Amino acid sequence: MAAGIDDISIYIPRLFMDAGDFAEARGLDPQKLVKGLGVSKMAIVDSNQDPACLAANACLKIMQKNKLSPEQIGRLYVATESSFDESKAMNSYVIGMLEQVYGAGSFQHCGGIECKFACVSGSYALYDNTNWIRAGESEEKYALVVVSDIAKYDLGSSGEMTQGGGAVAMLLNDSPRLLEFDPKVTSTSIKNEYDFYRPFGKETPIVHGQYSNLLYLIQVKNALNDYKRKALKTGLIDMKEGQSMLDHIDYFNMHLPYSNMGKKALAYLVRHELRNTPKWKEVIAEVGMEEPVPKDPRGTIESIIADSEFMTKDSEFTKRFAKTNTYQEIYENKVASSLIASKSIGNLYTASLYLGFRSCLEYEFQKGVNLEGKRFGFASYGSGSSAMVFSGVIKPEHLSIVKEMNLETEIGERQKLSLEDYEELHENKLEPNQSLLSARKEFVLEHVENISSDKRGERRYAFIE
Repeated sequence: MAAGIDDISIYIPRLFMDAGDFAEARGLDPQKLVKGLGVSKMAIVDSNQDPACLAANACLKIMQKNKLSPEQIGRLYVATESSFDESKAMNSYVIGMLEQVYGAGSFQHCGGIECKFACVSGSYALYDNTNWIRAGESEEKYALVVVSDIAKYDLGSSGEMTQGGGAVAMLLNDSPRLLEFDPKVTSTSIKNEYDFYRPFGKETPIVHGQYSNLLYLIQVKNALNDYKRKALKTGLIDMKEGQSMLDHIDYFNMHLPYSNMGKKALAYLVRHELRNTPKWKEVIAEVGMEEPVPKDPRGTIESIIADSEFMTKDSEFTKRFAKTNTYQEIYENKVASSLIASKSIGNLYTASLYLGFRSCLEYEFQKGVNLEGKRFGFASYGSGSSAMVFSGVIKPEHLSIVKEMNLETEIGERQKLSLEDYEELHENKLEPNQSLLSARKEFVLEHVENISSDKRGERRYAFIE
């Protein structure tokens, strides 16, 4: 049975921090953010917003757009790494908000959980619900998968320049108009790591940036190798002599902790895929140097990072490789459009991969590209750590959805934050009733109980007409 994404919607907070202003305030070179990381704006949540109301707003948008009733939704999953309760699942908060609009008890039949595995959890949620549909258990109902996060780092930390926030809701069914997932090829790689994590009671993560970035690349490569094995075994692709996987995937969507990480990830995977093809000799000639090899090729990530000579040479090789015609053609044709939205919104953790997919659809359509039948590959990564690689094909009916996409219109008019306002929001100095923006046709957080011991932590939300 077919299964895939029927429609997709986004909800992005309308407050933002300008990268130039941020760089000036932190004594940084603005080009480090704009060119080095690919960040121009970072979406920042208001004092009356949290991951649950971001998710509920994305859900409401997709339901209203498709004129769906609660009875048509069989499952509602929320994937997040910004959870604020260690027991009560975030999807229950979302259902509570939606029932303010659709009526008490209107979603009581709707199953679902909160999924957590850092940024890859949204992909696991999609996979679980795709298989629920394929198994014939959906009874012609939709599954609603929402990825919602607030990327927040300590003031003054290196990660502070890669913040963001927002939610993406995806509607799944057995006759999708947008994208149908390829069956029996989804592949994963998993390992116990401490590259990026957030202990109990800590609002911001502990990050080992260089280690995490390299682990991301390795884990995705491992999952891609298994994807390739399955794709060949099932006959999904027929790889001719001299070809690579790059010849069989039209677009790549990468996990985007920041926009330019997508470029780095692509460069790593392209090198891996082309290395054993006849084209690699041409690439090496164009690069002008041999690809460096670490002293201990099978060593640990720590040993590779400690190999300073290799790291220096590899950095130089990557820079040169990224300038080759071979790489530039692949980048422009398969990845560039997926990075555009991230540049003006920032890191969305679980939602970053799917914001990239949404971005690619909109901007390729604007270029006049016919996407029908094109295969999209998804390279999902979550710290801790796991990668998932899967793919799907764009359906003929996609045009009815894609032609209506307009990122700026969907976000709405945005307000630039001063450094003072940004830091007050960051340090939670404003109560929900002290929000900087007035809500309009959306869910907001009204109150978090912090006094009464038997109700401590309870959250109250409201829909503002």
